[in-house]
Amino acid sequence: MALEIRVPTLGESIVDAVIVKWLKQPGEQVARNEPVVELETDKVNVEVPAEQAGVLEAHASQEGDTVEVGQVLGTITEGAAASEAPEVATPEAKTAAAPEPVAAAAEPASSSSGQRANPAARRMATERSVDLSTVTGGGPGGRIRPQDIAGSQPAAQAPAPTTTNGASAQQPPAATPAPADGREKRVRMSRRRQTIASRLVEAQQTAAMLTTFNEVDMSAIMELRKRRRDAFKERHGVSLGFMSFFTKASIGALKSFPQVNAEIQGDEIVLKEYYDIGIAVGVDDGLVVPVLRDADRKNFAEIEREIGDLATRARDGKLTIPELTGGTFTITNGGIFGSLLSTPILNTPQVGILGMHTIQERPIAVNGEVVIKPMMYLALSYDHRIVDGREAVQFLVRIKELIEDPETLLIEG
Repeated sequence: MALEIRVPTLGESIVDAVIVKWLKQPGEQVARNEPVVELETDKVNVEVPAEQAGVLEAHASQEGDTVEVGQVLGTITEGAAASEAPEVATPEAKTAAAPEPVAAAAEPASSSSGQRANPAARRMATERSVDLSTVTGGGPGGRIRPQDIAGSQPAAQAPAPTTTNGASAQQPPAATPAPADGREKRVRMSRRRQTIASRLVEAQQTAAMLTTFNEVDMSAIMELRKRRRDAFKERHGVSLGFMSFFTKASIGALKSFPQVNAEIQGDEIVLKEYYDIGIAVGVDDGLVVPVLRDADRKNFAEIEREIGDLATRARDGKLTIPELTGGTFTITNGGIFGSLLSTPILNTPQVGILGMHTIQERPIAVNGEVVIKPMMYLALSYDHRIVDGREAVQFLVRIKELIEDPETLLIEG
């Protein structure tokens, strides 16, 4: 009995993925629930397991191909180990010899090229003004993939309007010619990187984004951590870091200024009476924001433990889509990379994001005297459509008050 391996449902709004790596090759024995292929989506990488034990036949798609939810990736045949199984055709021979599914084989030559292109390819064709009828698809059944679009020429355009002297009125910027000595390298932008790029541009274009700044004296927290560090670690098995303090302080400020814990849906403001805090984590190919659910119900140890777990699994590519979905407010800490000051971009549809920065000893005036204090700049980017400047400033001041007097976090946080 043969079982098809198909692209699983990947999450809300995710319709396709890219094959990153085949973990099993044709002819190899596969155990039940053993990962067979790794897929890259907009949010996470997903390993697709085998639903039965057997021998993997030919790959229906290759590494780098874009595949849609429900598309066949390969077939597992029940049987003995690969050495005892009948000879399995290579991917190339299998593609040439085996008949395509009826729908693909019966597709008339006159059918729309758009129907033969997957969603990612159609989007790329639109962005690059490529006529799909001129593209030869390299996927199964002649299906057009993004890499097929990449090498195609834009569709012919009507001549641009000219001025009275005959010059073109609208001249697109010319592409920079590549050096002939090979000093440039082209690398495919990962699906996650593409998503990050589009979401950042979307945030800039759709939100009335402003940023307000303040600075906070970290002396009290640093002294508290120094006193309680060993006992906290011994009791809870986790270190007491800064993130739990800023998470608690953010929750206290959000309770005082609920518009910052909201989002816009059409002509309505949705005020959220729960606190799912996104924690930005830097990974190899960008930034991911796993969500700390119901953070207001967690103590310091639980927050530190869960943030540490989310960050570790984010860097290992082991987060699940639900862990990256939602969130009511985000905290990003550029200070771990040495950033002194920055303006974070909103994680839409959220309307607020707190930026932490590096701690730096600086001279400040205290009671008329100049003293050296460990100071941190804070930044709050907010959507001015529903958060006024006064609220944004007071929100950041509230965080400053809670951080500089951490005992109040037990009450306000």
